[in-house]
Amino acid sequence: MTDITAQKGLFNDIELHVHDTGGTGRPVVLIHGWPLSGASWSEQIPALTAAGYRVVAYDRRGFGQSDKPRSGYDYNTFAKDLAAVLDTLDLRDVTLVGFSMGGGEVARYIANHGQERVRSVVFAAAVPPYLAHTADNPDGPLTQEAADSMENGLKSDEPSFYDGFVTDFFSVDGVLKVTEEQRQEALALTRQADHHAALKSMEAFGTTDFREDLPAITVPALIIHGDGDATVPFEGSGKRTHEAIAGSELVVVTDAPHGLNVSHADEFNAALLDFLAK
Repeated sequence: MTDITAQKGLFNDIELHVHDTGGTGRPVVLIHGWPLSGASWSEQIPALTAAGYRVVAYDRRGFGQSDKPRSGYDYNTFAKDLAAVLDTLDLRDVTLVGFSMGGGEVARYIANHGQERVRSVVFAAAVPPYLAHTADNPDGPLTQEAADSMENGLKSDEPSFYDGFVTDFFSVDGVLKVTEEQRQEALALTRQADHHAALKSMEAFGTTDFREDLPAITVPALIIHGDGDATVPFEGSGKRTHEAIAGSELVVVTDAPHGLNVSHADEFNAALLDFLAK
């Protein structure tokens, strides 16, 4: 475990909490979803380490054990934070794996910072290309009504909102696809999220347009998504990302919810390891 200074300020620095397995293996950087932390990759880190990779998982600003500043909850800043992790650890030939909200960091990092350090990318149940349902984005799955409902729920009763959100996160058609213990582990991670950070990050992933970022990706790309994902539906996100990135690979996991890296860990890990081995 280590802390990395992502942003130096006049009065304070922003420190990101990083889990780094170390070693000489090719690096894989795991970028978590909202409103969790790097600990949400618990099913992937052992499998990747056993396969010989160096695994780096960090907590996004405002979440987990990272600092929780009042500002910086936009994708340009998130991409700078990711750049700080790669630069500080001097990671090269990296595979970036972005889950859900974390897929936005992958897209914006490459658009803003290039691919010099990047070998390949993975979008896992990820929010690109553009979640918001708007006049110029009719395939966006997130309606204004749904976005308002999430915001109001988080503002009015945070514990109840997170309880329902995590249940839906791991469910397909109302059926929970993980154990109650696994659901509770994820719920515990939500309690580490700063309230202000969670609200501003919700706004960011719901309203940021990555459609112009995706064509900048020319390295090998894998899109993995559950066909039962009700949180970030495949048709409006993963399918469109696959279509936007030339030559990308697509793996759709049957009967898998949003949190498929936990509910369908064996299938998720097999697809990831197969992609990394190419």
